Parts: sequence; structure tokens; C-alpha cells
Amino acid sequence: MNLKEFNNLPPDFIFAKGIAINEPEGIYMTDFRRGDKLLWIAKKGYANDWCIYLHWEESGEAFVESNGDKVMNIVYIRRLVHCTDEVFTLYRY
Repeated sequence: MNLKEFNNLPPDFIFAKGIAINEPEGIYMTDFRRGDKLLWIAKKGYANDWCIYLHWEESGEAFVESNGDKVMNIVYIRRLVHCTDEVFTLYRY
């Protein structure tokens, strides 16, 4: 995603989502439940920023959106959302 595409998204919009495996080679969040599926969403904020939230797949998208853990690892952010450096700098930590 480039900056023009990002700027055209409305605030509070989920622009990407998917499933990742909780493992060192993927998106490793915890030793607990290693190998289980994580549901993640990437959402644009109201301050022209964005972030990624995740939780166990069975929690469901609504739970992930309201109560999911924020992804803080730069490598994981880059693995989940492919974007330009300009868009990446807008990530909200």
C-alpha cells in the first residue's frame, strides 16, 4: 500500500486481515499455544495513523478489533502489512 491509497481510506476502517501462526518463523507472540492460529486486523485510526491488533482465531474479529493485542514488533508489522516506508511511519505504537 502506498501513501495515496492509505490516505483514501476512511478512519476506523479495517483495510487488511488474516491468519498467522504463533511460531518463531511467523508471528511469535507467546510460548503459550505455540503453533495455534492468530487472527489479525490492520485498522486505520482517526489521526491518519494505523495499527495491527491480534488474538486467537476463535476469539473472532469483533473481539480482536476491540480487545486484541497491539503488534509492536517492527518485523511482524512488516510481515503482515506490505506498505511503503511512508505508510509504515504512520504506524501507532
